[in-house]
Amino acid sequence: MQYESCTTNDKCILAFQTSLPLPKLATPNIGPSHDPAYDTCILLLHGFSGSSAYFTRNFAALSARHWVVAPDLRGHGFSGRPAGGYHVARLAADLRALVAHLRAAAAHKNRDGTASPVRIVPVGCSIGAAVLWTYVELFGCADFAGFVFVDQAPLQDRTEAFGGWDKRLCHTGCYDEATMLSAQRAWMRTAADGLVETHRGLVAECLGYRRGSGAAVSAEESKADEEFFVAISAMCDGRWLARLLADHTRYDHREAIELITVPTLVMAGMWSGCFPLEGILETARRAEKGEGMQGKVDVSVFDSGHWLFYEEPERFNREVVEFVDHWTT
Repeated sequence: MQYESCTTNDKCILAFQTSLPLPKLATPNIGPSHDPAYDTCILLLHGFSGSSAYFTRNFAALSARHWVVAPDLRGHGFSGRPAGGYHVARLAADLRALVAHLRAAAAHKNRDGTASPVRIVPVGCSIGAAVLWTYVELFGCADFAGFVFVDQAPLQDRTEAFGGWDKRLCHTGCYDEATMLSAQRAWMRTAADGLVETHRGLVAECLGYRRGSGAAVSAEESKADEEFFVAISAMCDGRWLARLLADHTRYDHREAIELITVPTLVMAGMWSGCFPLEGILETARRAEKGEGMQGKVDVSVFDSGHWLFYEEPERFNREVVEFVDHWTT
């Protein structure tokens, strides 16, 4: 994997990792008339306070089969740190800029300038799934050959209106005004007053073996995992994240999911500290209501937590490749 970048319409630099080099669009193409290596792209989208580094256990296996791209969302990782843009819709607009950039780069591999045949299958983890649902609502599904949604319910907050959404379905820790404000305060701490504890709390919430899954993990491995994820979260500006959190937790994606018209795989962690299984399964139920979606929605439940791609990478990698191969070949 190597880092590349593109620029959004508001001049934010988006960093992303790619398993294949991207040609410089301003230079003449000296490659083959068509390079099949760029035909299918698995696009990995990380969650809140994460980065593309989250997928360190997935890159090798996935890229052995397909082109893999993993961006750092704005405000995360090595991407730009704008004063604004702390909205899920802004992240969706950024994703559209990245998709256009990838298509242009793949098309550049064709000497005759024909449009790229690249088929993109995004894998949205946590807020990454919410970004994809917002993308569908704003721009439709035409840019994608399928979707994989990982451990995210359509709505984080509880509500009694519009069909109801209660504790059986909503986020387990941030689900109303009071809990959202508490979470914001935690993310806006400084290093001197406990910000590291916020990062550590996230790890405890997201790793299934910390919640009793029974996975055999040594004390040394557990400490190394915590240090890995804490270091990634520490790259973010907590105040910016706090504002993104307020936007993210209020979004209701239920109707948007019903607009999906391409094959969909929903993955859930049985030991997730973020969402009850029932809330995540609502994603599949909503997707099945989409036009022509009968027989195109699958569910896979892992014996791990929110970061199931990290805890059960072999199974995750295998199931993603099988899904992509089935629906793109």
